[in-house]
Amino acid sequence: MTAQPHFVLEQQSSAWCNSQRKRVVDIAFASLALVVTAPLMLVIAVAIRTTSHGPVLFRQWRSGLNGHPFQLLKFRTMRMMAAESGPGITRAGDARITGVGRRLRRWKLDELPQLINVLRGEMSIVGPRPDLEQYWRQAGEAERQVLSTKPGMTGAASLVFRNEEDLLTSVPESELAFFYVHRLLPQKARLDREYVAQATLWTDCSILIKTIFRIFSSHSFSQELKEMYEQVPR
Repeated sequence: MTAQPHFVLEQQSSAWCNSQRKRVVDIAFASLALVVTAPLMLVIAVAIRTTSHGPVLFRQWRSGLNGHPFQLLKFRTMRMMAAESGPGITRAGDARITGVGRRLRRWKLDELPQLINVLRGEMSIVGPRPDLEQYWRQAGEAERQVLSTKPGMTGAASLVFRNEEDLLTSVPESELAFFYVHRLLPQKARLDREYVAQATLWTDCSILIKTIFRIFSSHSFSQELKEMYEQVPR
């Protein structure tokens, strides 16, 4: 990865956004979450390793605070080298996604390794979702203002666009990048700018609780995990 130029941006951020108190909360929550989800992550790792060729983790450079690049961690949900053979934007039904990967993405379980990004200080628990630098370079100045704070595992825009991959199924593949940069990204950035301007401990707690509730609210969640586990060869 060659050195990338970064954005120096001015955004009216709340005192909470880049505070030491938020960092302490991030470390405490990420540490606890890693302990609690360790058995689940072990099952996921075994399922990935035994059902498709390649590493368990997927690493991708994303733009972080002020546009500084960092390696985002995810559980791998695509076949090996698939990310290089198609668009950087994924939609529901993408043939590159594995069977296990579809279930992980549906329930956002592929995001769990980002708890490590949080402990490293590259991400926060709550904040704008990190995106590829190539998309930020095409975005307007107003959209890039969200880079004035650390990206998060979940955020205001994440709640609204939780089913983004389903939304993108109606967009032709040749138009995906244009649609994302000029239609979707501005809407997401607007929601995230509003969060950045008024974020507090309580807004973070509210977003986190709503995220967890939406993931676990479906009665099919445990069934999906069961089906994923049954795919693992014995």
